[in-house]
Amino acid sequence: MAEYDYDVLVIGAGPGGYVAAIRAAQLGLKTACVEARATLGGTCLNVGCIPSKALLHGSELFDEAAHGTMAKFGVVTGPVTLDLAAMQAEKASAVKELTGGIEYLFRKNKVTWIKGHATFADAHSVTVADARITAKNIVIATGSSVTPLPGVAVDNDAGVIVDSTGALALTKVPDHLVVIGGGVIGLELGSVWRRLGAKVTVVEYLDQLLPGMDDDVRKEAAKVFKKQGFDLKLSTKVTAAHVADGRAVLTTEPSAGGAAESLDADVVLVAIGRRPHTEGLGLDAIGLAPNARGQIETDADLRTAVAGVWAIGDVIPGPMLAHKAEDEGIAVAENIAGLTGIINHAVIPGVVYTAPEFAGVGLTEAAARALGPVKVGKFPMSANSRAKTNREADGFVKIIADAQTDRVLGVWIVATLAGTMIAQAAQAMEFGATSEDIAYTCHAHPTHSEAIKEAAMAVTGKPIHI
Repeated sequence: MAEYDYDVLVIGAGPGGYVAAIRAAQLGLKTACVEARATLGGTCLNVGCIPSKALLHGSELFDEAAHGTMAKFGVVTGPVTLDLAAMQAEKASAVKELTGGIEYLFRKNKVTWIKGHATFADAHSVTVADARITAKNIVIATGSSVTPLPGVAVDNDAGVIVDSTGALALTKVPDHLVVIGGGVIGLELGSVWRRLGAKVTVVEYLDQLLPGMDDDVRKEAAKVFKKQGFDLKLSTKVTAAHVADGRAVLTTEPSAGGAAESLDADVVLVAIGRRPHTEGLGLDAIGLAPNARGQIETDADLRTAVAGVWAIGDVIPGPMLAHKAEDEGIAVAENIAGLTGIINHAVIPGVVYTAPEFAGVGLTEAAARALGPVKVGKFPMSANSRAKTNREADGFVKIIADAQTDRVLGVWIVATLAGTMIAQAAQAMEFGATSEDIAYTCHAHPTHSEAIKEAAMAVTGKPIHI
């Protein structure tokens, strides 16, 4: 009789968990994945990355048709109307297709899906409902949950003060949407409803949008969103909120303190970030305590302090990004199998899927300068022939390189296709490229990516088209 029920048991079926389970099974390990949600894919596929991109795409099509972008190119329509129910249905179809796809992959790779909530009994077993399940290795991949804002109670069912899940499911376009938080989630979902006709006000505690991104990107973001009609209230905090007659009333004041003001809206989106989700895991049963930020610490191989217990994704330190979790899922499975799982945490791209998109990989200019002398090359999208032809001239490409070795340390892009373009930069950095390597790589013309080549040439002060 086998000592354990499974070689690997993964808790959580989000991007990190389901990838870890599939990779472990591919490596010949008997694998199961515990997931309490009715569908696989975690927050990302169900109420995060995927549904938000569906609404972003649909709202962008509506915006182009309704506000003259298509007409500028000779595509003239009659009166444009919005069928929000159809847009939401298309979003739901995409989610169903992708979550169902993971079920298929589990069956194909013989991964057992155990439905329910797992709680540790000891380092090699969990309880799910009334069942005890044992495994030689257990991987914690429970992801993250919405960070609450004191004084602002979220009630997605009421639909007035909502989090990102509620904002994805609105059944009518708000007249006035207030977004608390000027980060990725707030700006993406704010963009959806602004394009569909809402007045959008963003309240951000800091003095700039998009914390963590390069300063030039953050400055550009303020310009872009103001031009799109967003009302930005920076250096402002929300101290309280209540609902009266079906509308929200917020109390705000300067972040540094000062006179309070009132702000009302028919929908408020609380989007101040996410926090590691460890509630109900029973970590105390195995003597594993989260750090001060609620994260589970691991070593470079993704082992926790408890032998046989591993952790990946949003629940451990690092950026809370699906692709980071996926890479860690592959790495942890390979480490468990006795191989060498590799993930370069210094080269994890991040993208904001607004219009234009904002993307970056590696160090910001400020972080790079703190380590030593750098060279910086910058090229505007307004000088890129494809962007100019498409009337997509907002943004730039910025490359930061070590002043002595010329090795690329960071790349930051604001452009319509920034999320796709950043892959080239990430791969170049993974291979230790210099700015000269990029500058002397032939890029197809006319493409947005030529701006990367020109920014690399600009590192040495020799771009062609500016």
